[in-house]
Amino acid sequence: MPVTETAERPGAIAGYEDWPDYAARNTGPGTGFEGSSPAARQLALTLGVPAVSGNLDYTVHREVEHDGVVTSLLGWQTGFGPRTAAWFVRPAGPSGPLPGVLALHCHGGIKSHGAERLVAMPDGGTSSAHQPGPVPAGLRTTLYGGRPLATWLAQQGFAVLAHDAFMWGSRGFTLDPLPYRTAHAVAGQEALWREAGVVPSPAERYNEAAAAHEETVAKAAALMGTTVAGTVAHDDLSALHVLAGLPGVDPERLGCIGFSGGGGRALILAGLSPLVRSYVVTCMMTTFASLLPAYLDAHSWLLHSPGLAELGEWPDIALRSRAESVLAQYALRDGLFPEQGMRDAHSYLSHHLPGRYTGTFWDEPHVFTPAMQDEAAAFLASGLREKRPHATPPSTDPARTAP
Repeated sequence: MPVTETAERPGAIAGYEDWPDYAARNTGPGTGFEGSSPAARQLALTLGVPAVSGNLDYTVHREVEHDGVVTSLLGWQTGFGPRTAAWFVRPAGPSGPLPGVLALHCHGGIKSHGAERLVAMPDGGTSSAHQPGPVPAGLRTTLYGGRPLATWLAQQGFAVLAHDAFMWGSRGFTLDPLPYRTAHAVAGQEALWREAGVVPSPAERYNEAAAAHEETVAKAAALMGTTVAGTVAHDDLSALHVLAGLPGVDPERLGCIGFSGGGGRALILAGLSPLVRSYVVTCMMTTFASLLPAYLDAHSWLLHSPGLAELGEWPDIALRSRAESVLAQYALRDGLFPEQGMRDAHSYLSHHLPGRYTGTFWDEPHVFTPAMQDEAAAFLASGLREKRPHATPPSTDPARTAP
């Protein structure tokens, strides 16, 4: 759409007008999220993680039984911005308390949809009117091998919650009209679409705008004393709290899993909350040093948080977690990370987290293949078994753990 000058510019954080007040009251020393250890508190303070609302009553909007699971669409209010949409997927039929897993969706350059990419719904329904149409074709096929991760994990015996994170899906910003700087950035793509005779879908329009808008969100977060990653962590902590209280979930056996940006979210969430007993980070483990200079612009603000480097390297976040087991899956042909950075991170974690850390290497690009998912599910199943482990972490293919 063309950029026009008006006397009054559109708001840059439409849909989140209450965010500044919430951040002012719930972020920083004494008012922000309080971790249960000095390491967690330091991480929370560095990221500017807002305190999690004590009122996270959820609503069940609809429930469908299909393919051996029951999928429930939930919603709750985190305290600011739009309501969160989430899917709770569990095995159909009676069962005792199950291990709970928070499935964290990736960035993927797609913000029109969030956790819906991880869930199979027989009616193809979307979470809310905010999401313009179905999940973009190819997203699940390209990145997840065609498998709806949350639904598949439930079929393996887990109780799984997948929620839209801050900036995605139901938690997206209102970008109509476009904020001033975002409109300038999108104008070029609009011209290319017109020249090519392309009529973009609502999701394509939104995703183009949201990509440019992330810079504005990062600026807004900085003004409020928080960060993009810290605000996303706030949403993830809220979802973990909801998961722990859902019927049929054993709150003593909670884990999380994420690919790409979702893997970074899993790493930070485990560093903040002692509720996470076991977690999986897929295609999101490297060193900060390896990103300079060529890989710097391959990542979003989820990875580039101001002040985070003062706490150490990216793998150092894992050392702040009380989780009993962590699996990092590396893709050797990953175009977003240099191999040496992955090797260095693996060596560092092997040395500093013996008995708790496992790293495996896959000859794959930046994807979460079904075979990698199989390994991750087996790892979580072992790590979240009834009796707390006291010896070695869950086993994996020895051929993939060599440095």
